[in-house]
Amino acid sequence: MFFRIVLPALLLLLGLQGSATAEPRVKTGIEVLADDDYEPLVGKRVGLVTNPTGVDSRLRSTVDHLAKAKDVKLVALFGPEHGVYGDEYAGAKVGNSKDPHTGLPIYSLYGGTRKPSSAMLQDIDVLVLDLQDIGSRSYTYISTMQLCLRACAENHVQFMVLDRPNPLGGLRIEGPAHQPENYGFVNAFDVPYVHGMTMGELARMEEAALRKAYPDLKRDLLKVVKIRGWDRNMTFDETGLPWVPTSPHIPKPATAFFYAATGLLGELSSVSIGVGYPLPFETIAAPWIDADDFAKALNARELPGVQFRPIHYKPFYGTFKGQTVHGVQIHISDMNAVNLVEIQFQGLDVMKKLYPSIDVLKRAESFELFDQTSGGPITRRWIESGKNLNDLFKQWRESAEQFRETRAPYLLYDTGLF
Repeated sequence: MFFRIVLPALLLLLGLQGSATAEPRVKTGIEVLADDDYEPLVGKRVGLVTNPTGVDSRLRSTVDHLAKAKDVKLVALFGPEHGVYGDEYAGAKVGNSKDPHTGLPIYSLYGGTRKPSSAMLQDIDVLVLDLQDIGSRSYTYISTMQLCLRACAENHVQFMVLDRPNPLGGLRIEGPAHQPENYGFVNAFDVPYVHGMTMGELARMEEAALRKAYPDLKRDLLKVVKIRGWDRNMTFDETGLPWVPTSPHIPKPATAFFYAATGLLGELSSVSIGVGYPLPFETIAAPWIDADDFAKALNARELPGVQFRPIHYKPFYGTFKGQTVHGVQIHISDMNAVNLVEIQFQGLDVMKKLYPSIDVLKRAESFELFDQTSGGPITRRWIESGKNLNDLFKQWRESAEQFRETRAPYLLYDTGLF
């Protein structure tokens, strides 16, 4: 009797009972499209930009959905960074190939070209995109989306985004602004580093910019298939959806938060951020850091919503491979209070004060990616000059609040508070 009564209650408290059969709270764009019998694609020749994240709540792939949809002709697949199968390293060029399951051509958008060519699009009526983004400007999937939309505009092809939740939620806006003169594939959108928008909302913003420049664009250029059941307060863990790694070092939804917290710092390659160890983006460490002193100094700053624990480890690969590094593991205690992007710059500032003879910036292999992902060189130059970081953060926060007004016309989802 004890087990019949207490065990189910315990499982319920732990969130385990019924998890295999429970319906998710949220339906992604592909599921909404399927519920509508794929009606917008009927009679159309379709190209699909996707990777392993393009699945429904039962893990059926969008490729499978469209390949088997009645009166829909799937004619080509397109792969972003990491490829259609998600098996390529970050930054590795990917070639064109053939899908062994469908026999369809796979065009790489992270190899010889990053923008679909006219030849790739000549037999396509609608180019559909289904990719899970992680909410930071430097993640290249949104850059791929931008170039796909532009290619569709130039070639009179409709572009459709099957929308997915922003795993960081839709309210968080943080970090350095975009500097248009420093456009790059990791700095493509005119948004703060953490933008709080979905892929579909970003596409709407890009379409509006295109229409200002080219008023004669195809009237129905963009269609966004909205998420059902998602609001801006919801992080990915609250959706009930399964998580498929978006890239090799984003194994779970929480990693998207840590990516925002250390990803910029990681571009310097002069400290370890846990990539190459089972804590990707969750650490700040180097061989010359005293872990206890570093943790103590960071915790003394009493940053809202975050604590730092001393850590020692040997990366299996990547920065400082095989060397023992010392530093901190980042523990987020309050997602609502923490400012993620500022964490890495607080870490840089503490390193400068504790180890004045060791210049992390000068030890960097290159500034190019750091500058691009940071929106431009302003952030690096500010740090090099020794100016007060809080003044820089104040500028970021002010521009973030201004961006809330800028993005408002393109938002598709409310806060769920009404």
